[in-house]
Amino acid sequence: MQVSVETQGSIGRRVTVSVPAEQLEKEVAAKLRQLTKNARLPGFRPGKAPIKVVENRYGKDVLNEAAGNLIDSTLRQALTQENLIPAAGPNVEPTRLVRGEDLEYVASFDVFPEIKQLDIDGIRIERPAYEIKDSDIDATLDTMRKQRLTWQPVDRTSRNKDRVLIDFEGTVDGEPFPGGKAENFAVVLGDQSLLKEFEEGLSGCQTRQKLNLQVNFPEDYHGQEVAGKLATFNVTVREVSEPVLPDVDEEFARSFGIEDGDVQKLRGEVRDNVEREMADRVRRVLRQRVFDALIEANDIALPAKLVENEIDQLIESNKKVLEGQGVPVGNVKPDRTHFQQAAEKRVALGLIMQAIVEKHELKPDASRVRERAEAIGSGYEDPKAFVQWYYSDRQRLAQLESIILEEQVIEKMLESAIVEDKPISFDELMKNAGE
Repeated sequence: MQVSVETQGSIGRRVTVSVPAEQLEKEVAAKLRQLTKNARLPGFRPGKAPIKVVENRYGKDVLNEAAGNLIDSTLRQALTQENLIPAAGPNVEPTRLVRGEDLEYVASFDVFPEIKQLDIDGIRIERPAYEIKDSDIDATLDTMRKQRLTWQPVDRTSRNKDRVLIDFEGTVDGEPFPGGKAENFAVVLGDQSLLKEFEEGLSGCQTRQKLNLQVNFPEDYHGQEVAGKLATFNVTVREVSEPVLPDVDEEFARSFGIEDGDVQKLRGEVRDNVEREMADRVRRVLRQRVFDALIEANDIALPAKLVENEIDQLIESNKKVLEGQGVPVGNVKPDRTHFQQAAEKRVALGLIMQAIVEKHELKPDASRVRERAEAIGSGYEDPKAFVQWYYSDRQRLAQLESIILEEQVIEKMLESAIVEDKPISFDELMKNAGE
């Protein structure tokens, strides 16, 4: 077997392999003998057809199968011989496949790039520093109150933040259009859930009032039937109601699991939850800043197949999210370039993180994995059963181990970085973590 390697760019490799004709013929002959034992051909009993007859009938298929087997085995040998590890499956193309001649084929692939910067030594990383204030607890309680919001009908004209229940029917040039009619449709004024002209037309309305609204649909409106057109809506106001927030009292506390209704206990639990949330957000911010620093420090060539595979995964994930939101996706082919940048970043991070893990010989800390599983399970009715469920499936456990291993990598990186605490408010931290 002869092997030659051609380097294409920094990570591209083109491997040409030549297998002696004798080896190919030996493989073909073995397959023909095996096939002859069971071949069913007209005029012959099963397994009794002469090998030449079988060869005339199935020779091309046998040659292709024999070549495929040889390519699989010899390519592994060639890669080992040349100390090459493809980043993804090679593209293999036979360049000479004729009986009596050497089998020749070419395997093209990318190898893993060299990651030169495996730390962030001396790089400044800002760590959000925070202190929970009573106002943060109050703000969180306000959010919880909004979760228990109710609507009280009022006998007055509508104003901002009121909810208006309406029936409406719209027409364009006197003709109805798809989606232009509804009953008991709820609109919260100020939420900007409808076109501006429509919502403004509901400001100052009263229960049982009938309205006639003229609405200009924008040129880029998703409904092509009405895009860029003037529509007339006949509207009947069924009800105007104002939001009513519950008081933070014993009943409110009980609704969140405080059996004795002690409001101070509720505030204490809220503080604990906010502390956990803030700590989690700090980890997320540090995680992203470490990732950004590592990517900026490493300008690496990315294996094309890995990027394409990552794009496929992003598309599939995006499709599931849209379907979960009730958005019909069907057979629409998404624009792959829309996912290119995110895929490249994820592939780069994966390669860098793997190189760091190998350099420092990191493994998921088993005790931390167990603690994390128990922490997640604490929110369930039977925490022990949840932890057992997690450990009963290797794939589920591997996902948790990867999270812990990632945290260990980040901690290792922060050991050599210059970490500076920067005071930050609760709202700022939530915003930064989200970004």
